[in-house]
Amino acid sequence: MFGSSRKKIMKLDSQQRKGLSLISKLRPKSVIAEQYRTIRTNIQFSMIDRDVKSIVMTSSGPWEGKSTTAANLASVFTDQGKRVLLVDADLRKPTVQRTFGLSNVEGLTTLLSSPEQELAEVIQLVTGTELHVLTSGPIPPNPSELLNSNRMNILMKRFEDMFDIIIYDMPPVTSVTDAQIMAAKADGVVFVIRHGVSQKDSVLNAKELLEMVNANILGVVFNGVEKKTDYSYYGYGYTNEGEAK
Repeated sequence: MFGSSRKKIMKLDSQQRKGLSLISKLRPKSVIAEQYRTIRTNIQFSMIDRDVKSIVMTSSGPWEGKSTTAANLASVFTDQGKRVLLVDADLRKPTVQRTFGLSNVEGLTTLLSSPEQELAEVIQLVTGTELHVLTSGPIPPNPSELLNSNRMNILMKRFEDMFDIIIYDMPPVTSVTDAQIMAAKADGVVFVIRHGVSQKDSVLNAKELLEMVNANILGVVFNGVEKKTDYSYYGYGYTNEGEAK
């Protein structure tokens, strides 16, 4: 389950540089797309007794699939007629602009550094979908400080007034403090683990870091499990105590 191979990581890194796959749109009838819809349903079950609008997607390390999961999950939420905003809050290695072929001249960092900027001028609608995307914008020298600012708090409130679901694609928890900062602000966290890449010690450390900020861990996505049939590349595990499965 845990561990990594250099060949697999090199392949994943190459895929990430080219842009991630929006399987839920390219292959909507595939088993993988259905698994994303299952993740969506499970998250909705967690919303029954509490209001969950803002969701942080993160992982313990790179190449685990958190950005792919964030993009596809945002896409399947729009299939239900919900107003969804996908925010690329990975201000160090953003990928969302490549996934959707969007401009990244302006984005989240623009809104954080220029309060006078109108949201409607920066948020983009993905062609042929109802999905709204806020790319990262220019990479700043101080990502953690921007995410921890009062300006970010104001923006998050405005997003929640405009959209039904907001999904934040974050850097890995153990690399920088950005995911911790946003996990403390958001309504819930979905944690992504990739078979053959995630390290057990790193996963447990990430769990502890999230618990330190009282993050509401909604569940775990365990992906990359290759089988002889087309069944279950992506699985979703629930836990009330945030215990990685």
